[in-house]
Amino acid sequence: MEGTTLLNTGPAAWVVLAVLLGGAAAVWALALHRRFTEVLLAGARALIQLAVVAVVIAAVSPYPGLAMAFVALMFIVAVWTSGHRVAPRGRWWMAALPIAAGTLPAAGALLLSGVLPLQALALIAVLGQQIGGAMATTTLAGRRVADELVLRRGEVEAAAALGFEWPSARRLVSRHVAGEAVLPGLDQTRTAGLVTLPGAFVGMILGGASPIDAGIIQLLVLVSLLAVNTTAAWAAFQLAAHGLWEKPARRR
Repeated sequence: MEGTTLLNTGPAAWVVLAVLLGGAAAVWALALHRRFTEVLLAGARALIQLAVVAVVIAAVSPYPGLAMAFVALMFIVAVWTSGHRVAPRGRWWMAALPIAAGTLPAAGALLLSGVLPLQALALIAVLGQQIGGAMATTTLAGRRVADELVLRRGEVEAAAALGFEWPSARRLVSRHVAGEAVLPGLDQTRTAGLVTLPGAFVGMILGGASPIDAGIIQLLVLVSLLAVNTTAAWAAFQLAAHGLWEKPARRR
């Protein structure tokens, strides 16, 4: 099928999508003993949301101000999603801190340097990736550190009994796992061009950009995501160390 995309997006694509989604749901339910409907609902939501977002982006593309409002909506949804993963019964809104801590410096550097122009499509594409990366890292780091603190609770209490402040005691036993959330992004950057061709690179090549320009843009995206993810992981770790994910009545 001839077209402007790398993959065939005809009827066969929809059949493959249904088969892959059903297979993922089956493995999720039968092998991992989770709810079958979770994967199906995730796929359905992705379909609806992408359709809506495509229409919205087309509408706001001439207006940078509206694009920033859309980015703000992305941020709010990211905070809600990550926060309810890390602290569903706690202070979930604290997820705003690591997501903002990861995103704002990297976005600011790109904007102030002029590398990222004040154009709606560029703002949504780049800032959306950064917010998404910070969201995923916050979720992984927050949950991993929380699990480690539960698993090694006795060591935390022992350190506190020896005179450590509670935040220092928590850092002592969980620091080594805080950075694990960054490993997928780190591996993606290390293997870019060898294992995978990242989406921005492929998209620019298909859009007619030179391979050199596409490579530079993709490198900027990957390295900025490393900055975003490392900072978000550190901030999520600090929140856990100070017990700020928990409601005040539950903190020691």
